[in-house]
Amino acid sequence: MPYIIGAAVAAVLGIVGFVCGSAFRKKSAEKAIGSAEDEAKRILNDALKTAETRKKEALIEAKDEIHQLRQETEKDLRERRSEVQRQEHRLLQREETLDKKTDNLEAKEEKLAERAKEIDSKIEECETLKKSQMEMLEKISGYSKEQAKAYLLEILDGELVHEKAVRINEFQQTTKDESANLAREIIGRAIQRCAADHSSEMTVSVVALPNDEMKGRIIGREGRNIRAIENATGVDLIIDDTPEAITVSSFEPIRREIARVTLEKLIQDGRIHPARIEETVHKATAEVESVIKREGEKALIETGVHNLHPELVKLLGRLHFRTSYGQNVLNHSIEVCHLSGILASELGADVNLAKRAGLLHDVGKAIDHEQEGSHIQLGVEVAKKYKENDIIVNAIHAHHGEVEAKSVIACIVQAADAISAARPGARRENIENYIKRLEKLEEIANSFNGIESSFAIQAGREIRVIVKPEAVSDDKMVIIARDIANRIEDELEYPGQIKVNLIRENRVVDYAK
Repeated sequence: MPYIIGAAVAAVLGIVGFVCGSAFRKKSAEKAIGSAEDEAKRILNDALKTAETRKKEALIEAKDEIHQLRQETEKDLRERRSEVQRQEHRLLQREETLDKKTDNLEAKEEKLAERAKEIDSKIEECETLKKSQMEMLEKISGYSKEQAKAYLLEILDGELVHEKAVRINEFQQTTKDESANLAREIIGRAIQRCAADHSSEMTVSVVALPNDEMKGRIIGREGRNIRAIENATGVDLIIDDTPEAITVSSFEPIRREIARVTLEKLIQDGRIHPARIEETVHKATAEVESVIKREGEKALIETGVHNLHPELVKLLGRLHFRTSYGQNVLNHSIEVCHLSGILASELGADVNLAKRAGLLHDVGKAIDHEQEGSHIQLGVEVAKKYKENDIIVNAIHAHHGEVEAKSVIACIVQAADAISAARPGARRENIENYIKRLEKLEEIANSFNGIESSFAIQAGREIRVIVKPEAVSDDKMVIIARDIANRIEDELEYPGQIKVNLIRENRVVDYAK
């Protein structure tokens, strides 16, 4: 029982405490709300005062700015008014100037109109005077106007033709002199820049033997070995008293080289009989063909010519075994190639095309022993067969003057070929042919009337002819020189050119006694 009472008392006390607490909190909240409202009123009043102050300040600033803008605007207006006044003043001055110019132009027009009337009247007078003078001239000369005009034009035309002929002759002579000097200069530079070696080669090959007994083994029983060699290679073997040597002779250089290689291999091997000879000839042929290909490719590398047909490369290689007047034809072709390139660069022509034409110009000599026709005709056919440029074909065809040169490349190849063939030491002849040619030169010169004596000099490159002054005049010397040159061209074969030099001299001798 006492517990229940205690709990009831505690509950009553809790309720009373809660009610008292609630009343206290309410009073505190009301008090806080009242103070907050007062603070809010105070802040609002301060804000209104601040806003009013700022409003007044803004109005004052706006008034000041408006005043400043008004002053600037008025200033700008004043300046514009003054500028407009100046422009108006200028316009007035220009109007006055234009008025003055207009007045002057009107005055000038009046004067010009008066002058035009005067000129028209003078023109009429001139026409009348001209007409009367023409009538008078027609009466005096007996020619009408058209007849006189035709007569004057005929005279003038004759004078112009003569003047034109004189000018053309002068121009041609000047051009000829200048071109000759320029050609000599260009050729001289080309020769100086091309320093090719020259080598003279024989038309026979000599094979060394280890001893003279080998001659008998090469001849064989009843000559069967030598006949087998000659039949297989197409050459002549000359076995004479020359110690330890056999001479291989043939007009065809490839055959001669195959025979030489065959003999060297047989001598080295020691087995010499017809079957072995035939086998060795096949090996030697293959070896020579390899050399031909290698020499052709070497020539292309040395000259810088590219994209040549393989068959043309082989033909170039065959020229390695061909000679002309003792000069190796492949070396000659390479030299002509270099010279053509140099001349083309001097003249501004296509260097690569010139070098290609120079290298191929004698390609026909590789097959002229096997086919009918000159080396020029064969070279043209080969070049066309392997689709060479028309310019190159013409250069091959024209390099000895058989046809007309159709391009500057053909003329360059002609010059380069002549330079290479005529250079000192490039070609040689045996002493017998050389002497015969010199004697023939002098014989041709001495066969003409009025010749006192003649001398072949400069290794046969010049014939110096002394004429009798009482029998040959200066004018006739020109004709004789031309006739001698023509006879030389018709009757002699020679590389390069031969100079015909005629000399006419009068001498008077007296003695004081």
